[in-house]
Amino acid sequence: MNLEHVAIWTADLERLKAYYQQYFGGVPNGKYVNPQKAFQSYFLSFASGARLEIMHRPNIPANLNDTKGKQHQGIIHLAFGVETMAEVEEKALELRAAGYPILSGPRKTGDGYYEFETLDPDNNRIEVTTLYKAG
Repeated sequence: MNLEHVAIWTADLERLKAYYQQYFGGVPNGKYVNPQKAFQSYFLSFASGARLEIMHRPNIPANLNDTKGKQHQGIIHLAFGVETMAEVEEKALELRAAGYPILSGPRKTGDGYYEFETLDPDNNRIEVTTLYKAG
């Protein structure tokens, strides 16, 4: 069994689609629109085969995550894997230069990863990570 996709509500569908395309290589399908439910969505596919569904409906409340580290129960982050520690550092620099906050890292974790945390335009937590070899 595999995880088919993860879905995120957003107030700005086009902005979030552009973010995941530009910074993580997501390839969107055509926009789905259901006028009866005031619902719109895209699926973004990634090189690994993973997919992210971004959805909009006007009556969905705002995300409660914030840049000060406040978290809530439920799914808390999406993790994007890269091949090297240098790629983790490069992505952190790229996102910081584009104005996105780096919440922690890049750093080595106790469970064998080198990673950093950031927020997407809707304050969804994102990790960029790779395995490191101690030594």
